[in-house]
Amino acid sequence: MELINLSEQNSLLQQYVSELRDVSLQNDRLRFRKNIERIGQIMAYEISKTMTWKTVEVTTPLGSHQSTRLADQPVLATILRAGLSMHHGMLNFFDQADCAFISAYRKHTNDTDFEIVVEYLASPDINDKVVLLIDPMLATGQSIELTYKALLRYGKPRQLHVVSLIAAKPGIDYVMNHLQGHKLWVAAIDDALNDHGYIVPGLGDAGDLSFGEKMERLF
Repeated sequence: MELINLSEQNSLLQQYVSELRDVSLQNDRLRFRKNIERIGQIMAYEISKTMTWKTVEVTTPLGSHQSTRLADQPVLATILRAGLSMHHGMLNFFDQADCAFISAYRKHTNDTDFEIVVEYLASPDINDKVVLLIDPMLATGQSIELTYKALLRYGKPRQLHVVSLIAAKPGIDYVMNHLQGHKLWVAAIDDALNDHGYIVPGLGDAGDLSFGEKMERLF
């Protein structure tokens, strides 16, 4: 798997990531969601440079022009619920894309141990398609692996782009080892995970900060 770290060059991307991390700004949910959306737009633009393009003849009011357009729209596959804002940003740019939605969550057995459960999946046909698998926080990497395996029941994609806002080095290593031959795009890389499997320093729970705190599952 190829790793593309977009933080290696200075851009507005780093401004938005910095604001997301800042506890003094995190109480503004609208700003938090908007910054994730902006990051999704920037990452969509960068990914588009690697995709296949075609030449088409476009009729203008004064003649015709040989223009360039995407050969195929990708499928945006988003892990709920934290991925919704990033999904919205990427869909603004890939505005004709088909979409898949996956519910994946951590089912804790005690304070530190958990398993990833994929509970819901709605997807179009992804056979021979370019798939962008969107998960803002790449912590252990297990949810990405299990989600991709679940998606394979809908076909084998021609190319997979895993798209994350912040990725921990252990999660990157895991994904690189388990999803070879694809691309991993990240806006920032952090060094470690804590005992609960959360990214440090990270930014907290992206889903809770975007949409409000969730109750623990009772069943």
